[in-house]
Amino acid sequence: MPRQRLVLLSGWGIDQRIWQSLEGYWPSAIEAQPIDWPGYGDTPALPANATLAQLAASMADALPSDAIWVGWSLGGLLATALLNHLPAPKGLILLGAGATFCAEDGVSQRELGSFQRAFRRNPNATWRHFLRWQAQGEPNARQAYQRLNELLGDSPSADPATLTRGLEWLAELDNRQHFVTAACPIITLIGEQDPLISPGQRRAGERLSDVGHCPMLSQPQALTAAITHHSTKLTNASAEVL
Repeated sequence: MPRQRLVLLSGWGIDQRIWQSLEGYWPSAIEAQPIDWPGYGDTPALPANATLAQLAASMADALPSDAIWVGWSLGGLLATALLNHLPAPKGLILLGAGATFCAEDGVSQRELGSFQRAFRRNPNATWRHFLRWQAQGEPNARQAYQRLNELLGDSPSADPATLTRGLEWLAELDNRQHFVTAACPIITLIGEQDPLISPGQRRAGERLSDVGHCPMLSQPQALTAAITHHSTKLTNASAEVL
């Protein structure tokens, strides 16, 4: 039986190293491939005001239709938006992401705007604040933040222009229509203590117990089991259609 191919996509300000904590937990039937968005790690950056069409063109080879895309946080928002520009995958698994980032009962547009202004004043300090923020929902927030430091170092691997565009996408992207008309199944996994996800968005997805926004750090075995469960169902469903 062929292995199930997963493409793992990271969120704002964080490169593919976030997925290292899952190594060793994947079953042999899974081929999990973390990749970087443009501007992160060694991947060439896009223009400062890049469009989704430009992003899709740069990611076309990295996001094949014969795989399942797993998008975390902003990575999930972008992966969903790219369904308008790329052939649909076998399925899309969103982790810590909904149809929008901002919500009336969650992070507001005003709060995100304040964060954007703070980032323009002091990018590195604001990025570190964001790491602490998203670690808050884990069972041991201090340990999760320390793990982020160990993985990522003292500064983000992306330049300020790339990070600025990412924040703009967090503010702009609205994927609600995709949840109705997408050409592939969309599965949403959300930590029940995720500080970045509103209560309404949590209710709309499958909740992961005792974790926040970074379950790959606090519950790697449980997370790989959940992703494997859904990817197997998606792969089997695709095979039945064929």
